[in-house]
Amino acid sequence: MSMSKVTLYGSSLSLYTGRARSYLIKAGIPYQETLPNTPHFAKNVLPKMGERQSIPVIETEDGEVIRDGAAIIDHFEANNSHRFSPVSPRQKTLSLLFDVIGTEGLLRPAMHYRWNFPKENLEFLTFHFETFIPPIPDRKEKAEKQMNRMRSAGQSFGAVPANFELIESLYGTLIEKLDQHFAQYPYLLGNKPCIGDFGLIAPFFGHLGRDPVAIRLLQTKAIRLFRWVERMNRPDPDFGEFGPAAEEYIAGDEIPDSLIEVLKHIAIDFVPETTAAAATINQWLEENRAMPSNTVAERQVGITEFEVRESKIQAIAQPYRFYLLSRMKNHIDSLPDQEKTAAQELLQQCGMESLLQTRLTRKIGRHNNREVWL
Repeated sequence: MSMSKVTLYGSSLSLYTGRARSYLIKAGIPYQETLPNTPHFAKNVLPKMGERQSIPVIETEDGEVIRDGAAIIDHFEANNSHRFSPVSPRQKTLSLLFDVIGTEGLLRPAMHYRWNFPKENLEFLTFHFETFIPPIPDRKEKAEKQMNRMRSAGQSFGAVPANFELIESLYGTLIEKLDQHFAQYPYLLGNKPCIGDFGLIAPFFGHLGRDPVAIRLLQTKAIRLFRWVERMNRPDPDFGEFGPAAEEYIAGDEIPDSLIEVLKHIAIDFVPETTAAAATINQWLEENRAMPSNTVAERQVGITEFEVRESKIQAIAQPYRFYLLSRMKNHIDSLPDQEKTAAQELLQQCGMESLLQTRLTRKIGRHNNREVWL
């Protein structure tokens, strides 16, 4: 594969950019990162994104534009002999599951620890939001507007005062369990990153491994998890503390118990939210039955309500979660019977088996750089 330099349009603050950037670093793909606020971006890149203003986006040297972290990683994996995609059935299942969890399942804590601690975080966030905007006279006001928009986005994921205690309690246990896993392995599935690591780094770099309050938590309560965050942003394997070892996945399609413990804990809110979101989206699809094929699948359709530990949470229902989940389902569906059963039993062990029954009544695909209803 020719290694011409790509331009990554993104931001250090951005959850989704973190996933694409980490992949480019680990795959050794030369890139230059820049903010999406240049005249070149507006004129040459945005029109090729299906006019959807979002990051990350990459532009190759010959002008090809790819929008969205999953699509960016797919593009390079296809040209890179799928270097970070485990081939064994159970490991591939969990790799794809962690990709969804990282991208969609940790938005509540990511938003909570960013927006609900203004005293500690505000100066840090203001600096970044201002630099995001070209140096124009009303830069400050524009940045403030954007911050307010993101703050209310945080609330739409359920990061509201009634849920603070629950969010912090679930997150505290999550980082403890991840820390226990990364005490034994440098990456999710052994000695090299998988697609699931890139999904998981999205919230853990952009928000939870950089914002002032969140980074302190990792540095004081989950040091090994913090080391994994560093490791995911370095071109070398960076696992000196584990001693010399081959860069490969755990042998024999094994899944460490520590990872099953992590997933059982994530299932506590990920499963009820996914089930409720599917019902909300299917209801919406029923009401919009006449929608033509290739209609853009917006990032949210309606509000869903679900229960976690006797607390009722309201959050937006996001079709994109199901676009990513369908990748795991398609993988499991394609397996021979014996391996399919092994993958299903694994999800059962993790308390995630109901995800296989949770389907939207209409499929989502990609067209013209956008997620669309097929």
